[in-house]
Amino acid sequence: MRGKFITFEGIEGSGKSTQIKLLVDYLTEQQIPHLSTREPGGTPIAEAIRKILLDPLCAEMLPEAELLLYSASRAQHTGELILPALAAGKIVISDRYYDSTCAYQGAARALDSQVIELLNSFATFHTVPDLTVLLDLPAEAGLSRIEHRDLDRLEQEDISFHRKVREQFLFIAKKHASRYLVLDALNAPELIHNQIIRALNF
Repeated sequence: MRGKFITFEGIEGSGKSTQIKLLVDYLTEQQIPHLSTREPGGTPIAEAIRKILLDPLCAEMLPEAELLLYSASRAQHTGELILPALAAGKIVISDRYYDSTCAYQGAARALDSQVIELLNSFATFHTVPDLTVLLDLPAEAGLSRIEHRDLDRLEQEDISFHRKVREQFLFIAKKHASRYLVLDALNAPELIHNQIIRALNF
């Protein structure tokens, strides 16, 4: 019996890591088999690509190269880790998936949406999440939450970049409303967690 694939999306500082940890703790308590992973990354090869993608020293990276690196990481991640876990009946939770590419490389980098759609389908082996949780908040609020840490290459982009990402996430959520759960990331973490658990209906 195939497992369930749950992805978390949102701008920088939206609280994805916090909510994923709360969900993992809940699944562990309920003894529900699960796997938590992230993009880019999740496997040794994909993690190596992640280091290149997020390295501030790679500031000269072209948007086209960025898109292809994300796709390469996603193909390895999906084929090596996600699909086998789903086939084993596990709940798979991923911090980001292909919707991030549509938002970051599509809207913020202004790359061709048809090219992105084709690459996303190819790199995911046509895998679609069962549920995508979008933690939404203004770009200014998200960036203020992470200003104390060393920022990676994408986190260092200007405010207009992050506003475009947020707008695109909201557009995607409206377009694919049947698989999206949009939550106000300014609410208390426990409230958000309870909303997620109710939506999953375990």
